[in-house]
Amino acid sequence: MAIATINPATGETVKSFEPMSEEEVQGLIGLAHDRWKQYRTVSFEQKAIWMRAAADLLEADIEDVAQLMTLEMGKTLASARGEAAKCVKGLRFYAQNTEAMLADEGLPGGAGAVGASRAFTRYEPLGVVLAVMPWNYPFWQVLRFAAPALMTGNVGLLKHASNVPQCAMYIQDLFERSGFPKGCFQTLLISSSQVEGVLRDPRVAAATITGSEWAGRSVASICGDEIKPSVLELGGNDPFIVMPSADLDSAVATAVTARTQNNGQSCIAAKRFLIHDAVYDQFTKRFVEAMSALTVGNPVEETTDVGPLATADGRAEVAELVDDAIGKGASILCGGRTVDGDGWYFLPTVIADISPEMRVNDEEVFGPVAMVHRVTDIDDAIALANATPFGLGSSAWTSSPEEQERFISEIAAGQVFINGMTTSYPELAFGGTKRSGYGRELSYHGLREFCNAKTVWVK
Repeated sequence: MAIATINPATGETVKSFEPMSEEEVQGLIGLAHDRWKQYRTVSFEQKAIWMRAAADLLEADIEDVAQLMTLEMGKTLASARGEAAKCVKGLRFYAQNTEAMLADEGLPGGAGAVGASRAFTRYEPLGVVLAVMPWNYPFWQVLRFAAPALMTGNVGLLKHASNVPQCAMYIQDLFERSGFPKGCFQTLLISSSQVEGVLRDPRVAAATITGSEWAGRSVASICGDEIKPSVLELGGNDPFIVMPSADLDSAVATAVTARTQNNGQSCIAAKRFLIHDAVYDQFTKRFVEAMSALTVGNPVEETTDVGPLATADGRAEVAELVDDAIGKGASILCGGRTVDGDGWYFLPTVIADISPEMRVNDEEVFGPVAMVHRVTDIDDAIALANATPFGLGSSAWTSSPEEQERFISEIAAGQVFINGMTTSYPELAFGGTKRSGYGRELSYHGLREFCNAKTVWVK
């Protein structure tokens, strides 16, 4: 894919960029490594000052940043403003809390339990971390890595998706404007084929990737070969379960948002709607009506609910998956097709009568397409929720404490949300299981992923 800003609403190429040469890439890796040698000793207090400054600058730029996100990947302006505001919150969270979350960790029984006068674990930064990031949340995905990494004392190299180059360059500029020394966070305008060379460079200590299962396998295999730690946040095929005791008004309204957020392009978007037989007909009728009523259009218009998909290839993949389901007997309750004209639009879609041989049963549909399934009881719901190779997020709706506890205990996912939509918070660990990846971002878990947990024992 060319490194270029291409407006998804029109298909127009706005600006193109040449990939960096090998010499340029080597120079930036060298600068990052040299910078880390000094930066790793900078106090938490100073790093927090710079991080708060970054938050203030981003907050002042929210409208411009929102316009940029919408231009490059097609999310609605309202969604883009919300993403920028969430980033501001995340930057301030880590500025305020990192020092306490990385404090030396003593032993539950005291140092005497191991025959020492002092014994503890100290968390120290690893060095240069490469972040391979996707286009769907072009600021939040990057900053939820960058904020904890920089506050810990690591430095970052960003290989962003090729269709959001201006977002990538803004983020580098943001950290430099806020006072972080040059080299602490740098954008590499490189192609996917250049990533392996960066990963294998001995000056690069670790990697994190948010993206497809294929991309995650590639990064993980290289890091494994090089014996470097990695964090993978990959795809999802998240269940959204509705039981008879659920607040149906809230469940339906949330279901629409959960599937169409970010124009349907979210790893943690609800994709499989598992509805108890007792409320299936009522829920599905209301859900289809609400999905059909959404306004599809130019994402810069404030009245637009669902904008275009980010790339032509992405829309083609969604259409291919839907057509495969139709050809194998699925029922289209609404939508099910692309929109004629300029831009890469796909109508909000609800599919029923899903069977195991359909690709949508196992593959992630990265667009505003929902699959509804009828389940007979909680055992059926849990079994179907877990019948996927993915395990990122999940949402279950019930007022029964017993049912809530079963969903919490038995759903195989990195996150279980009860009576709410799966989302992310700086305060909570974020990540998946099974083919959705490993490792965690956010909270203190994310801080420690790229730290050496050093054991200290003093006689």
